[in-house]
Amino acid sequence: MSGRIVARTFAAAALTGLFAVGAVGTAQAAAPPGGGTVEDLIALPDGFQPEGIAIGNGPTAYVGSLADGDVYVFDLRTGDEITTLQGPGTPSVGLKVDQRGRLFIAGGPTGTARVVDATTGDVLETYQLTTGPAFINDVVLTRDGAWFTNSFAGELYFVPLGPAGALSDASDVVTLPLTGDWVQQGGFNANGIAETPDHQALLVIQSATATLFRVDPATGEATAVDLGGETLAAGDGLLVVGNTLYVVQNQLNTVAVVQLSPDGTSGTVVDRITDPDFQVPTTVARFGKSLFLPNARFGTPPTPDTEYSVVRIDR
Repeated sequence: MSGRIVARTFAAAALTGLFAVGAVGTAQAAAPPGGGTVEDLIALPDGFQPEGIAIGNGPTAYVGSLADGDVYVFDLRTGDEITTLQGPGTPSVGLKVDQRGRLFIAGGPTGTARVVDATTGDVLETYQLTTGPAFINDVVLTRDGAWFTNSFAGELYFVPLGPAGALSDASDVVTLPLTGDWVQQGGFNANGIAETPDHQALLVIQSATATLFRVDPATGEATAVDLGGETLAAGDGLLVVGNTLYVVQNQLNTVAVVQLSPDGTSGTVVDRITDPDFQVPTTVARFGKSLFLPNARFGTPPTPDTEYSVVRIDR
């Protein structure tokens, strides 16, 4: 996005404390895939408190609310609302949409994950992932199922899919303790999650240590990814596109761009992107040549009138 994206290297460490950030900039228009225009700043409902974002094959985006679990659905080409899927009254955190039109949603402090119809919002299945300390934070879909992180416990949860993508029973959920280099800390730990470029392992960012880990999904062994001494302070949502990993550094209002080895054991930070419209973005999704990031505005007291938005940047 010419004139709006600035590469910047940050050495300061910022973990999970919350603070207010600057004012929203002026939106501009650009040409998205399929023609038409889309705003660089897409308004969400006042008071919405967004966190996760998901985009399917088409130009439809889904944003979850920390306030009541609603999912706001909008057209990426116009920024217009399509519908709002009613939540359960508890947070919707990270979310992903699959090829069958189902949303897999991390349930934050409830310790649950749920799967809903992406058109109607009907709950298809609810999974109690844990009854222990929990903030079920993010989710990634693989060929075999869905993996969820828990920021308050050193473990991942796997919800397998059956033949033709059939949803599994609650009894089929697998708890995978994190071992190897992983050392659980106080505060937020496992946050964003993605697959390695070769689809053989998982990538998990540990917010408390600013460290990116490669996790063996069969054993739970976690190995710190060799980034040549770089760290990823305030690491949150992850997105892998080819061999490129985008890491949202929420409180730094930054997206780190990492070129990964195919197996995800090493990588190089090649860029850091910021934008005047960022107000503590948390997660990132891609459509065409654009990235879309919801502004969570952590540190700004949420009220029914607090304004929220999604920022579009070109890559």
